[in-house]
Amino acid sequence: MPLGRARKITDICLLVEDIERTVDFYVNKLDFRLRRKAEGFADFCSDGITLAAWELDHVNQHCGVSNRRAPVGAHKACVAMEIDRAEEIDRLYRELVARGVPVYAEPRDYVWNARCIYFSDPDDTLWELYAWIGAGPGDYHEEYRPDG
Repeated sequence: MPLGRARKITDICLLVEDIERTVDFYVNKLDFRLRRKAEGFADFCSDGITLAAWELDHVNQHCGVSNRRAPVGAHKACVAMEIDRAEEIDRLYRELVARGVPVYAEPRDYVWNARCIYFSDPDDTLWELYAWIGAGPGDYHEEYRPDG
């Protein structure tokens, strides 16, 4: 069975430079609840998926994974959270700005039928908060088959 069909994704782990700075941001700016913290690692309570953070030097030391840093401002992933109502996007925008979170622009409606805002964490992980509007996400596409 292909990997993408074998299991559901259960965890997203952000690779970060400083675990203390990351915990402070996610707890004090975004109101995530810290679930577990260990040397070089932390994870947060979330509904349906675990959000974790692992220091690059710590994962390098224990697993041999590269600890090479991306240039400042380079985004390598986007974490998205669906919000129930479009009006909440505007409220969350005001709240994030008041907390000093670097938000890229005011909320707006996009051509993919969502109202969105975008911001970054201290390691330049891009975040999207979105709520479906109008027709919503639309139908699923036919199954992709690389051989035709």
